[in-house]
Amino acid sequence: MEEAEESKERREEYARVIDFMLSGKSYSNRAEPIAQLLGEEWFTLLEAQPRESTTLNLGERVYIGRNERDKIYLIKGRIGYEDLTQTAKNELPNVVMQIILDNEARFVEVFNKSGPLNIREHSLELLPGVGKKHLKAILDARETKKFENFSDIKSRVPLLQDPARLIRDRIVNELTGNERFYMFTKPYRKRFV
Repeated sequence: MEEAEESKERREEYARVIDFMLSGKSYSNRAEPIAQLLGEEWFTLLEAQPRESTTLNLGERVYIGRNERDKIYLIKGRIGYEDLTQTAKNELPNVVMQIILDNEARFVEVFNKSGPLNIREHSLELLPGVGKKHLKAILDARETKKFENFSDIKSRVPLLQDPARLIRDRIVNELTGNERFYMFTKPYRKRFV
């Protein structure tokens, strides 16, 4: 019961700016500043209204939690990938990569702890470019000793591409909303009223 209550309370505390429009969206009749943000914990796409006279830079980390916010006035709501501006879509992979590199230990644990999805598929196979041979190499290497960082993964699983890039590509794919399984994000479902 406590776990269900805790999952309802899951909120982003910090986000990164992926676009900032000082005079709002070009097709909007309101000329208020708008920021598109990417949450750091669950990669939630959000649209927010910055505080008056605030300027935001792409990639900037901003507090969006429940307490007093210094740069963000109002979280307008969650948005889908298709609602992002072209600038936000272009900036998204860079910002996701920065979040991964800033939280390396969290993402290395994916390689250390991921398990099977079902009897035929392992969750690590959801990463682009990881097939049965890479999976076996990763599982054998982590059985010997847990991975310590991305460099350790690269050195012990030599044929594997850059592990941080694999995770970044998976997160960006999940954000588009066309995946069967979600490892890092919660799928966005547009509500129709």
